[in-house]
Amino acid sequence: MDLGLQDRTVIVTGASGGIGRRLAAAFAREEATIVVTYRSSRENADRVAAELGEAAIVTRYDQAEEGAADALVTDVLHRTGRVDVLVNNAVQWPELTPATFDQIADESWLPALRGNIEGAIRLSRAVAAPMRAAGWGRLVYISSNLATEGSTGFEYYGAAKAALHGFSRSAAFSLGVDGDILSNVALLGLTRTETNTHIIEHTGDQWAERSPLGRLIDADEVAPAIVFLASAANTGITGQIVQVTGGM
Repeated sequence: MDLGLQDRTVIVTGASGGIGRRLAAAFAREEATIVVTYRSSRENADRVAAELGEAAIVTRYDQAEEGAADALVTDVLHRTGRVDVLVNNAVQWPELTPATFDQIADESWLPALRGNIEGAIRLSRAVAAPMRAAGWGRLVYISSNLATEGSTGFEYYGAAKAALHGFSRSAAFSLGVDGDILSNVALLGLTRTETNTHIIEHTGDQWAERSPLGRLIDADEVAPAIVFLASAANTGITGQIVQVTGGM
């Protein structure tokens, strides 16, 4: 199937590792230009770009920094002339402490809440104008079943992800009237990556037991569904929360 992504510019936030790295590789196979963003490790981002080849662009982006979204989109437009796809994959993990959610200090929970919702919204706002001008665009928000299943210690992270569900739904209406511009959420379960082996070792078995597959899926299994949502082959799925959890 031709996904219609050849020569399109795809921004994948948090692409220097984990699921983002596998997403960048999957988009590269469709001959798209990949914007590999990173927050702290330029070395990792350069390594991913080397794997992708000449079509990769590396740039720093910290979703918690005010002004970072506009700066990123301005840079991408200058270098490629277009922004076709935005995959909001970057994540700010909560600070895990023994304290309950009502006891932790503001400086511990506010960054997880604001970073995960405000960063994605700011970047969505920044790409809206060039997508409307082109009459085409795809937004995909990477979410977690922690937003729907819940877990102790992830109250504010889950709240931020759940807020993105509502934002994406309404954005689909706002953007869809101005062209072939779609907005969806890809809701993932615990997914095997090269960066979360320590989590898999501690909780992987209990999550795997909740899956019809009896196992956790890995990032390479998740990536094709997300790439499809972000592609020209997808013309009718928008405003949806698409579960890519292995049935978990």
